[in-house]
Amino acid sequence: MIHFENIGLRYGTGPEVLQDISFNLNKGSFHFLTGKSGAGKTSLMNLLYMGRRPTRGRLTMFNKLIHEQSRNDLIKLRRYVGVVFQDFRLLDHLSAFDNVALPLRIIGRPEQEIKQQVTELLAWVGLGDYLKSTPPTLSGGQKQRIAIARAVINRPRLLLADEPTGNLDDQIGMRLMYLFDELNRMGTTIVVATHNLNMVHELGHPQLHLSDGTLHYIPGTNGRG
Repeated sequence: MIHFENIGLRYGTGPEVLQDISFNLNKGSFHFLTGKSGAGKTSLMNLLYMGRRPTRGRLTMFNKLIHEQSRNDLIKLRRYVGVVFQDFRLLDHLSAFDNVALPLRIIGRPEQEIKQQVTELLAWVGLGDYLKSTPPTLSGGQKQRIAIARAVINRPRLLLADEPTGNLDDQIGMRLMYLFDELNRMGTTIVVATHNLNMVHELGHPQLHLSDGTLHYIPGTNGRG
């Protein structure tokens, strides 16, 4: 579904932050993206989100060569991708319910269907009593859970999560990772960037490990990937 071939990325005239990156993401796979701060994880996630084109190499997403796509084409391709950003990117003037409902409204789902799906998902992530609350009134962990619910509400083909459990306690964090696991079993391809190696080892999915801009593949221990 996704193919990186000798990808390089630099910002401006600076040195390459990603060098000769090559790997495949098969449909229905689950990978952790690991590495120290500054290793290039956010840059790689940006390429996967199609927020930036590679400086060199061939990147294929959903059977489309990215360097051949227009800006409008990339916008359409991004509809296949759900993203949990580190800074949440919630709309402060909207309620928790309306933030999560936004992707469904954009694609024209009926309001009755939206009400059922959003209410059920917010209850599952422990925010059933906060449907009408706006982000400024919520804690960092609560906002994190809203961001995750918004990213998965329309069951994207690819889910990217950048440190999704960073502001959560271990119990809630693992509960959300099991939600990702369930989405993966239903066919969503998932990449989770994380520093939490305990979680990585417990779930046992393979790792795409970045070190100084180069990629190393570490097989999983759960027989999936």
